[in-house]
Amino acid sequence: MKVLAVHPSGLMYTRVFLRLEPLGLEYVAAVTRDAGHEIRVIDLQVETHRDLHRMIRSWQPDAVCFSGNYLANIPEIIDLAKAIKAALPRCFVLVGGHSASFVAADLLRHAEGAVNCVLRGEGEASIAALLEAVARGGDLLRVPGVVTRDGEGPPPRFAESLDTLRPARDLLRHRRKYFIGVLDPCASIEFARGCPWDCAFCSAWTFYGRSYRARSPELVAGELATIREPGVFIVDDVAFVHAEHGMRIGEAIERRGIRKKYYLETRGDVLLRNKDVFRFWRRLGLEYMFIGMEAIDADGLKAFRKRITLDKSFEALEFARSLGVTVAINLIADPDWDRERFETIRRWCLEIPEIVNISVNTPYPGTEIWLREQRRLTSLDYRLYDIQHAVLPTRLPLREFYTELVRTQQVLNRKHMGWTALRGAAGQAGKLLLRGQTNFVRMLWRFNSVFDPLLRLPYRRIKAPVRNAARVRPPHAAVDAVEGRQQRVVVFAYLDRR
Repeated sequence: MKVLAVHPSGLMYTRVFLRLEPLGLEYVAAVTRDAGHEIRVIDLQVETHRDLHRMIRSWQPDAVCFSGNYLANIPEIIDLAKAIKAALPRCFVLVGGHSASFVAADLLRHAEGAVNCVLRGEGEASIAALLEAVARGGDLLRVPGVVTRDGEGPPPRFAESLDTLRPARDLLRHRRKYFIGVLDPCASIEFARGCPWDCAFCSAWTFYGRSYRARSPELVAGELATIREPGVFIVDDVAFVHAEHGMRIGEAIERRGIRKKYYLETRGDVLLRNKDVFRFWRRLGLEYMFIGMEAIDADGLKAFRKRITLDKSFEALEFARSLGVTVAINLIADPDWDRERFETIRRWCLEIPEIVNISVNTPYPGTEIWLREQRRLTSLDYRLYDIQHAVLPTRLPLREFYTELVRTQQVLNRKHMGWTALRGAAGQAGKLLLRGQTNFVRMLWRFNSVFDPLLRLPYRRIKAPVRNAARVRPPHAAVDAVEGRQQRVVVFAYLDRR
């Protein structure tokens, strides 16, 4: 079969801070190719809808597979699926990914027949069996993880071993377009999957059942040796949960003489527990670290169930500074914040040297916050579920809430972007431009054109649910609460790795 794998367009923050390669889609593409199918990949983060439709007309694939990791992309996926079905009525259209796994029934209902099935859980585990069933006209509901309008198949499965998976990086046509900050260009790599914690705002633990699976250190080092990009984003939800695993990967990299610049995400308590690992990785090329603080008060940490004290959070921040790396942190703005709370956060952001991102508390399907707050939702429009819009009632009038939010986010712009950033990174910027890499330099002046409070209001003028708005209901636990993929998506922080 001819199979086209599609990653949807970038979201609001990807127009400024980063653009990551669709690693999960590359994994699925590799499994598809190994199963004997002809596979192509198109990433709408760097290509256009026109490019997609041109490929549909010229290549005429037998199947189209969409990556549905971001909830805010679901309406776009449905619209594209309908257009594809209109052009190729016999084309089999499926959607997989983290968010699609949690909202499969709603997605199929809104697609009105344009999507043949949703594949829940890890796509690598079942994509070959699904395509075989499609090719032979077999029963789709015998494939683990499949959901159609006629019912559901067996529960999804894990990939048998992460060590058997390698991404089909050769299928991407514009690899120089992927970056995160000054790591331009930047590739992505996975050391482990899953997260053993149970934060209230995150669905990794309901997706994976708090499991944690690690790849072989030698295989990781071998894959790194094949990556041409000088920058590498380590996509693990929490880097170096197990100190020994992190050390063994580092030692394998050191033996091979691999030199890269790395960006990773971790927790404050992991950082403090495994200090020697992070010191070692600093020598290997660790340049950027994200720490998910989420709150700077004890009540906030308790509400998000971070399972770390405020003192430990600040101790971790101090240790990260001592490593000499660039540190970014995330704080979650609650819709209940008033002007005084925003002002307090702004003052704190101005006092510290770190990059501080402010995201909006958003109840994603699969999270505890979703189960607790879904009756209070003010919108069922999935386009707003991008951690930059409030979908719960705000204490302030909505326009004022967005104004205060953007004023607070502007601290990042004033301290770390524009001419300020260019002065501090002039040498790096010059080297990038000489190599023809413009992603980092272009991002420095995009903040104001994207993070505008007035741009967040038009959707709110829709009085009735839009055509692709979801009928919200409690999600079924993906893969019976033991499989799935996390939807952590935040600027500099909760980046979807898949």
